Amino acid sequence: MRIQVMEIGFDDVTLDEAVSIAMQYIERGEKCRVVTPNPEIARMCRNDSLLCDIVNSSQLVLPDGIGVVYASRILGHPLRGRVPGFEFAEKLLERMQNTGYSVFFFGAKPGVAEKAAEKMQKKYPGLLIAGTLNGYYTNEGQVVAAINDARPDVLFVCLGAPKQEQFMALRGEALNVTLMAGLGGTLDGLAGEVKRAPDFFIRLNLEWLYRLLCQPKRIGRVIKLPLYLLSAFAARGKSKNA
Repeated sequence: MRIQVMEIGFDDVTLDEAVSIAMQYIERGEKCRVVTPNPEIARMCRNDSLLCDIVNSSQLVLPDGIGVVYASRILGHPLRGRVPGFEFAEKLLERMQNTGYSVFFFGAKPGVAEKAAEKMQKKYPGLLIAGTLNGYYTNEGQVVAAINDARPDVLFVCLGAPKQEQFMALRGEALNVTLMAGLGGTLDGLAGEVKRAPDFFIRLNLEWLYRLLCQPKRIGRVIKLPLYLLSAFAARGKSKNA
């Protein structure tokens, strides 16, 4: 079931449910595009109808960020919880072990995807990694050819929004992969380039605060969370007055 949170309809799923749905697509060989909108991406959708259409037409729309969950509560249709893209990626890789299905890592700075592949191969020995490619390219056709040559079942697209969503939508038909997932900075996390928040912050849904403390330059991005929640209050007010 999808729950509408302003411009975006989110799948009301838990992490385990999301991974199980993804695996079902893979096992059936049915094309699936996974997107993971957080408040920042949701605000982009307000001013970008094409991005909004790409997000809403995806087969799996996961609420990545506690701000999305808070907004759903404000609007009176609460999501059960958030499904962070990073956790979805790790859990999916774990489930793919010893299945014969393979994954391709695409995105991030040179060397990061390779490092992520090395770490995930050690963590999940039964995982098949078909290949890697950094996110610095000039010819999308060559990127598509390189991915297709590797013949992966799953493609992690980590280019940041809206570039990753646009790539998946525009090149999805040409790519011979079953499942594509737009996962932002996930490869940096898998590679250990960016540390995840300690459990204390995660339990309290304060990962955004930890990131801000570690990277004060993120203030411009973090400020979009309260702005998004203000938009939810405004939307609730309009619906009550309608």
